[in-house]
Amino acid sequence: MPAKPKLGQNFLNDTEAVERIAASLGDLAGRTVVEIGPGGGVITDALAVRAGHVLAVELDHDLAVWLRARLSPERVTVVERDVLHFDFAAAAAATGQKLRVVGNLPYYITSQILLKLAASHAALEVAVLMVQREVANRITAGPGSRDYGLLSVTVQMFGHAERLFTLPPEAFTPPPDVHSTVFRWRFAPRFAELGVEEAGFLPFVRKAFAQKRKTLANNLRAAGIAPGVAAEAMEQAGIDKQARAESLPVETIAALWRSIEAQRTGSTGDAPLAKA
Repeated sequence: MPAKPKLGQNFLNDTEAVERIAASLGDLAGRTVVEIGPGGGVITDALAVRAGHVLAVELDHDLAVWLRARLSPERVTVVERDVLHFDFAAAAAATGQKLRVVGNLPYYITSQILLKLAASHAALEVAVLMVQREVANRITAGPGSRDYGLLSVTVQMFGHAERLFTLPPEAFTPPPDVHSTVFRWRFAPRFAELGVEEAGFLPFVRKAFAQKRKTLANNLRAAGIAPGVAAEAMEQAGIDKQARAESLPVETIAALWRSIEAQRTGSTGDAPLAKA
């Protein structure tokens, strides 16, 4: 089955990488795995012999038909659907357990899929995903590095992410123009631990990282936060006046948000943090 470049299809042809990806999900006996974009089915084959069942979510109609013809329906269910419209919560409820996820993500829709998975975190245990190397670097970056930013904080607020290995273009058919990195994301949201609310904190993070070359204070001012409020909150959080958001760990950003919210609501601001 030939790949369709317009759908971002680059089929993995490295058998060793396939085995490493499947193994990175851990013991799959009796478990249900959701595969995003099974493509040529090489990862699907490796999962089918390990997992209790595989839900292969494929957008391409021709590929879905082809996969159904070659895969055992007892081991694999091919779901012809855009993964952005796939109901992970319903799938988890049907199996009675949290899901494990795997996928070679199309580069053009990587961010949307990551946000979809984050929104579905309650139904998920772990995901092993392949993305463009530069994106994986940003996802797993720590504060102070050039790759650390909005994507890093957003993903890491939903659980630990770690790079596993990188593959060259020739590991795919057709070969992409970039290297690809596989990373593992273990879902364990940190909002309660850090005393922040998801609905308010993530939009605040977007404002803090809005302009990478600007200081945090300037970004907050541009977001409509009064300079006096921002200055007091930064002082309480122990943040230097000239600091940029890229230098701050998640814990410090959370402390800053709590202080700003405390001034806005008139509360004490020191929300108790959940024990790890």
